[in-house]
Order: sequence, then structure tokens, then C-alpha cells
Amino acid sequence: MWELIWLMVIMKIPILYLCWVVYWAIKAEPRPDQPAVLVAATDDSDPTPWRPRSQPRRPGPHGRPARRYARTRRATVKA
Repeated sequence: MWELIWLMVIMKIPILYLCWVVYWAIKAEPRPDQPAVLVAATDDSDPTPWRPRSQPRRPGPHGRPARRYARTRRATVKA
């Protein structure tokens, strides 16, 4: 029963909101064009080219393998 109430009443709210936004957008009057207030200053100097920062690679599955110590033979204990 609650599922029917949820689908029939509560889920209509987003649909009604969408309809209201579309109606508001259609009825809105376009704003008149306004001239630019500020003029962009031209800078004739040569900017430095973009270079990505070199980041050290992380150990793990997406980087180089993690450093591990060399395996050594363990001494056997006799009882």
C-alpha cells in the first residue's frame, strides 16, 4: 500500500518541479544585449608553456611494485 502512495504522490514532486522550470523558461523574456564593460588588456609577452609537474610514482598496483626485502634462508631449529 505504501509503495502505491509513494509512487502516486511523492514521486510526482520532481515531475511537477520539472514542468514548472520548463514553463518558467518558456515564458521568460530574453534580456537585452549589453556591451562589455571591461576591455581585455592584451599582453604581448610570451607566456611560459604549460608543463605537467613530475610526481613520484606511488608503489602499488598502479605504480611500480613496492620495494621488498630480499628473501633469506631461515635457520632451521632442531629440537
